[in-house]
Amino acid sequence: MAKAVVAAIEGRCAKIAEGMGFELVDVAVEKEPTGRYLRFYIDKPEGISLDDCESYHKAVRSIADSVDYDFMEVSSPGIDRPLKKDRDFERNLGSEIEIKLFKPMDGLKLLTGVLAGLENGEILLETPEGIKRIPRKAAALVKPVVDMEGIEEVDLSGDDHAEEYQENTESGENGNGNEV
Repeated sequence: MAKAVVAAIEGRCAKIAEGMGFELVDVAVEKEPTGRYLRFYIDKPEGISLDDCESYHKAVRSIADSVDYDFMEVSSPGIDRPLKKDRDFERNLGSEIEIKLFKPMDGLKLLTGVLAGLENGEILLETPEGIKRIPRKAAALVKPVVDMEGIEEVDLSGDDHAEEYQENTESGENGNGNEV
């Protein structure tokens, strides 16, 4: 039933996303203990901001109201977004990926390697043992491997004044010259 609901709105929502400069990556209706969630995943080359999510949420609200849901969410698919559509595989050619299988294949349920292609319904995975051909239908999840090496050195504050503020609060000021 959820697939039929998604199919009914996905085309119209994709057109809205394209008109706003986004790609509609996925739409899902998921039942959780707190209720039914209608989730939209959008993306663009430079990444998605909170303002992007808010504007898309407002733009699709009237279409979404035709669906039975308790909560609606709009978000980025994330850095490790699953590869589902042909264009996802094309975008990740030459990248390291991991494939989780529904059933073990050669005794393994998790495979990692470099995406070498997609051919005749099979994922071509370059491994140290050579190219493995994995039937796409056998894959429960395919996603890029995210290299977190060096993440400790990245400044994620996004605020050029964060260090100055921290120094001021340590000296007893709040950054506006007022005591804290």
